[in-house]
Amino acid sequence: MSSESHQASARSGLAELSQSIFHSLGLNETTNYLAFDQSTRTALVLIDGLGFNALKKYQSEFPIFSTFTDRSPLTSDFPSTTATNLVSLGTGVNPGVHGMLGYTTRVPRSGEPGRLLNALKWDERVDPLSWQKVPTLYERAMSEGLSVSHIAEKRYEGSGFTRAGMRGATYLGANYIPDMVDMAVSAHSNHGSFSYLYLNGVDAAGHSDGVGSEKWIAALESVTQLLTGLVERLPSDTQIYLTADHGMLNVGEKEILGEGNTLLEQVTLIGGEARARHIYLREGSEMDVAAQWREHFADRVDIFTKQDAHELFGNEISEDALDRMGDLIAVPKNELVLLDPAIASKETKMVGHHGGFTPDEVLIPLLSYRT
Repeated sequence: MSSESHQASARSGLAELSQSIFHSLGLNETTNYLAFDQSTRTALVLIDGLGFNALKKYQSEFPIFSTFTDRSPLTSDFPSTTATNLVSLGTGVNPGVHGMLGYTTRVPRSGEPGRLLNALKWDERVDPLSWQKVPTLYERAMSEGLSVSHIAEKRYEGSGFTRAGMRGATYLGANYIPDMVDMAVSAHSNHGSFSYLYLNGVDAAGHSDGVGSEKWIAALESVTQLLTGLVERLPSDTQIYLTADHGMLNVGEKEILGEGNTLLEQVTLIGGEARARHIYLREGSEMDVAAQWREHFADRVDIFTKQDAHELFGNEISEDALDRMGDLIAVPKNELVLLDPAIASKETKMVGHHGGFTPDEVLIPLLSYRT
């Protein structure tokens, strides 16, 4: 594994954050990894795509951030992408256990070459509760009498991804910042309450226009509006945390897989995303193809086999996770992206990408404020 990821592995991630929050709220069989103080009301704001480095660069333009305590950054699980990390947050376990290993992964026993499950868009043929079997912390908290609310855009309610990784919370759909604040205030009217508030505008702006673009800055302004509303209106002694699921970098070099070479001769399916590819192969070709890919990319891409999986997804790997992951996993370095030829025209339009090991992708902020 790269030196960057070795450094990152020593840090805590979203599973540890979630466990610590619910431990501070009194949930049984959780671990307070981050040594949080006891709380009776906690609001967690998660900003999709807001990396630690990007926030550090731009936060001085928005006074609300100076009112928060800046804690040590957390680390996004591999791959540094939404589909994996929101489920780590929801379950409190690492990806090797919950089995959500990326944006797209192959559905086992779905024929040859098989079909990909897009974790965010889902597939009605796949049962979310069977795909992700680990009980969520939200389910567990509700069963112990805590009030748990999930506040996000209405379109996510009841989605396969929400049911897989964040089931159990009372879903409060809100498409506008003032409505989100209203719902958070209502959710914390009593002690023993937790709310999870999710915004995706920063991620969407980063993908389309790039980190630091005018559209990205405007999305960050919306974040500050939400934080200001929460700080001003949540009940006294409510603990607020701000974090993200991953960061993002702006694209540099692009390579369409298989263009002008024989890299795809033994490949049956390409999954993942441009910064973290799951590569599915014809049976028995893994070692030969791994050697071919390593020779082709040299030091530009890290190539892993399933035998290396514990380095990527955690020391405990479930059978479901092994079934879903690529025979090879390709993680480009620096600002390189690996494009799937079947959808390269779509992927090449994206300015911002994530999924890999760089600090811009992996480091995520943790800020706190108590009203």
